Amino acid sequence: MSSVAITGFGVVSAAGSDRRAFARALFEGRSAIGAVVLPRAFGRRAFRAAQIVDLPGNAAETAGDRRAYDRFSVLAFLAAEEAVAAAGLDTEDLAGDRTSVLLGTGIGGATSIDDSHHGLYVEQRRPDPLTIPRLMAHAAPALLSRRWGCRGTVLAISSACASGAQAIGLGMSFIRAGLADRVLAGGTEASLTPSALESWQAMRVLTSTRCRPFCADRDGMVLGEGAAVFVLESDEAAARRGAPVLARLRGYGTTSDAGDLVRPDASGAAAAIRAALADASLAPHDISHVNAHGTGTRLNDAAEAEALQSVLGADAARIPLSATKPVHGHTLGASGALELAATILALQSSTAPGTLGFEAAQAEYPLAISDQNQPIAGAIGLSNSFAFGGVNAALIVEALPLAPL
Repeated sequence: MSSVAITGFGVVSAAGSDRRAFARALFEGRSAIGAVVLPRAFGRRAFRAAQIVDLPGNAAETAGDRRAYDRFSVLAFLAAEEAVAAAGLDTEDLAGDRTSVLLGTGIGGATSIDDSHHGLYVEQRRPDPLTIPRLMAHAAPALLSRRWGCRGTVLAISSACASGAQAIGLGMSFIRAGLADRVLAGGTEASLTPSALESWQAMRVLTSTRCRPFCADRDGMVLGEGAAVFVLESDEAAARRGAPVLARLRGYGTTSDAGDLVRPDASGAAAAIRAALADASLAPHDISHVNAHGTGTRLNDAAEAEALQSVLGADAARIPLSATKPVHGHTLGASGALELAATILALQSSTAPGTLGFEAAQAEYPLAISDQNQPIAGAIGLSNSFAFGGVNAALIVEALPLAPL
């Protein structure tokens, strides 16, 4: 199948408020994980996560009426602003029925949900009339549509941690099928609320120490928040305006385990990777870099390692692999988008970011993973996203080395 041009992308995360800052955190090995500051707490438990401490002072105002938007929508808006600017687009370019907006989110307006429930059950006050428009998963893509006058398909994808990757893959499919000339695609999540953190803790999947993907002594993940948005364009649309192409989406594969709700199946993950390779008309040895889903949980890392070894064979021990969640946290529905951004940045710099917390002596699987940056020889990257519910997604992207950001 034909590739689709990426002419701009933007990132907002605890590790950096734009893609340049995000890249520096990845390559300098700076973790954004720290103590979570909550407006209220349940009990005395202290949580650590990759929380965005400072947003621009006018972040909510630039998105419109401050009361109308949840934090996850504002994060998507900020990432989209950077993406649109990087692509050299304006409202005149994006307005109309040939531009679509597809965003993934695992939960949607988690902050609005938590605030509303606390107000109703604890403070016994009447809910804000705008609570429902804030909390709906569709609020973020609807905001982007409204801001730039995008009148094509506007869609929220919610499939847990695969949401962002699926939104991007579907965006590529829209362009290939001629359903759109341009798509704003990505993922966003802001769910660091007291109830959410306590609920994750109850599952016993949060680390009690630090996130250590693929290590034998790994004991869990660390949550995060953030957003990444990409401008996808057909070659014709990009050529008409002489747009520089930052990268190309080559392949997309998605499958379902149709099995256990929380226990991943390596064969399902492997099938998604194979589907992405087939879609891109590539062989396993063509892959130059892997950005792993790499949550740091025992079951997920084991299934992903088995899937990579099944598909890549002996090359799994050769291809530089990065697991970047120890830097920016597990951003759930936004993770596939943030990690595609990390994959592109790695290919552009010919450098695979080191995996923080990884210890070679604790390596459990024969993968090319290191706590130090590794050189990349080639232009093709694979980004994996595997979610609760047995939803698997893989994206393949091509990006040539550029001057350092």
